[in-house]
Amino acid sequence: MAGSRILAMGHYQPSRILTNDDLAQMVDTNDAWIRDRVGIVTRRIADAESVADMATAAAAKALAASGLAASDIDLVTVATCSSVDRCPNVATRVANRLGITAPAAYDLNTACSGFSYATATADQAIRAGAARNALVIGAEKLSDVTDWTDRSTCILFGDAAGAAVLGEVADGDQPGVGPVVWGSAPDKGDVLKIEGWRPYIQQEGQAVFRWATTALAPLALAACAKAGVKPEELAAFVPHQANTRIIDAIVRKLNIPNAVVAKDIVESGNTSAASTPLALSKLIERREVPSGAPVLLFGFGGGLTYAGQVVRCP
Repeated sequence: MAGSRILAMGHYQPSRILTNDDLAQMVDTNDAWIRDRVGIVTRRIADAESVADMATAAAAKALAASGLAASDIDLVTVATCSSVDRCPNVATRVANRLGITAPAAYDLNTACSGFSYATATADQAIRAGAARNALVIGAEKLSDVTDWTDRSTCILFGDAAGAAVLGEVADGDQPGVGPVVWGSAPDKGDVLKIEGWRPYIQQEGQAVFRWATTALAPLALAACAKAGVKPEELAAFVPHQANTRIIDAIVRKLNIPNAVVAKDIVESGNTSAASTPLALSKLIERREVPSGAPVLLFGFGGGLTYAGQVVRCP
């Protein structure tokens, strides 16, 4: 096949909102400090809902918007680093709940870059003829692995899911998912980790900040070059929603004057693998990006891993 394209997006967030003022009642912090350091105002917290519950809700919306039936989906992949269940994987649970029979189904863990990794692997499966239509999901319940007594990390994270349906592009049509630029810096992997049987997120914030603000802009530009899209042609830039200061630092190094820059972190916090599909789905829902317009997705984080590609807005 010539490639794949995104047919539709969907997202889901739990109803409970945790504000900065709420956090100030739990740890020594305040609203002004959090806004200044990371740009977050609110985040959503799941209570009884699991990663699979949120993933299913987002995927159901994407599937309904795609015009496809469950029987049309033959690959389901879920990017997550926070599912507490190791087996069965989240992808098979989502498939079962949506009535998708006999799909290839796997979970993928590259933390915050997970959705771009999962999109790339699904795109490559479609290009190779191993799948026709794929459901690609990023879903996280980071509240399960957050230390609510650690003021340096508990202010950051939220729970959410975002999903995309990818379908085939016929020969002669323009691919809607561009070539991926991906990789990692494994020598820096320990600066952000979730380890052990009862883990909490541990992060060396300054090390992550330095790496993200110095190493990633050239890689984002490389993704544009691979897709044959000039940065100034981008309609939107949807980076991982880690920190508004990181996003701003990357944007300053890119020539993207016409791009809407997603900053869903303000209202959703850092949702790891869910952050880019969540932010893109909201841009589409608000009609801030025209159909067919080029959008640069770029995920980065734990591992340290990164991945990005230019996609065409459904």
